[in-house]
Amino acid sequence: MCKSELHSLIASLPKCEHHLHLEGCLSPSLVFQLASKNNITLPSASEDPAYASPEALAARYNHFTDLNSFLAYYYRALDVVITQDDFEMLGWEYFTTAAADGVKHAEVFFDPQSHTARGISLDTVVKGFEAACKRAEKELGVTSKLIMCFLRHLPVQESRDTMAAAVAGGYFEGEERVIEGLGLDSSEVGFRPELFEEMYAQAEKMGVRRTAHAGEEGDPTYISGALDALRAERIDHGIRLVEDPALLERVVKEDIMLTVCPLSNVCLRAVENVAQVPIRKFLEAGVKFSLNSDDPAYFGGYILKNYCAVQDAFNLNVEEWKVIVQNSIEGSWCGEQRKKELLAMLEDCVQKHTST
Repeated sequence: MCKSELHSLIASLPKCEHHLHLEGCLSPSLVFQLASKNNITLPSASEDPAYASPEALAARYNHFTDLNSFLAYYYRALDVVITQDDFEMLGWEYFTTAAADGVKHAEVFFDPQSHTARGISLDTVVKGFEAACKRAEKELGVTSKLIMCFLRHLPVQESRDTMAAAVAGGYFEGEERVIEGLGLDSSEVGFRPELFEEMYAQAEKMGVRRTAHAGEEGDPTYISGALDALRAERIDHGIRLVEDPALLERVVKEDIMLTVCPLSNVCLRAVENVAQVPIRKFLEAGVKFSLNSDDPAYFGGYILKNYCAVQDAFNLNVEEWKVIVQNSIEGSWCGEQRKKELLAMLEDCVQKHTST
């Protein structure tokens, strides 16, 4: 909870989340639960004291030094997720917490290569996450879209194979396609977006939406590379955009939305504190962005904690919050009718606050 008198408004805002890795919702308690269910042996406490208990593992997550130190724990934990039901449980772990934080629409990432490399079929992964999405809409009123990400640190051919499997599975077909978009994640520096141009061009021809992680650890040329080579419609993170005024101007002109993750940026040492995330600069320059939780099981909290951290750091006013949420709604990949519903929720929320 933030200290601001606007906390009740911030908590009730109808939030859209666009930068959320479902695998990053694998809480320590769920790691231990699924390990027991699937007879997976976790590292012993002597091998790694973090695995002495769920509490010890959660405490270890507070001390990442960079992206790669986080990824080591992230990929190790995924070994416990095996069956379609496991993937649905993982997705449901996200949706229940997100709904309590006021999320009304979520566009969520998943990494097939993290699972197919372990011998798990793409179909198992997609059907599990799809089941969680459908349940969330039915039981929680949260609409969602799935975004399939490529792991950029792996050989590019593996991404080609993943794309081919998704196309063959029919996941990009139909008006209500199972997978709405492509994403690009994992270690950024040294793995340029241009390497994945072929798959993104194929996606564009099929009408599949496109986003990519850029400008978190990588310099602004990773952002321009994603825009030029991948024809990305959104940029994930993008905080280093402020280092290139001409590129910032282009992002504003082309109406590109950034999916900013404040607590993640602090945990992975991209910034020292939330006050260094360029929230105020983006608002003043007219850069559209949404606020997101990235990998909330690892980075200190879900979306409401990110909203509160921003408020504590920048003391935004009601109108500024309205702009942020409105831009996040309008930048979503849901249909126009759903956007109208969400915008109406926003107006109602702001009116209730200002009339009290």
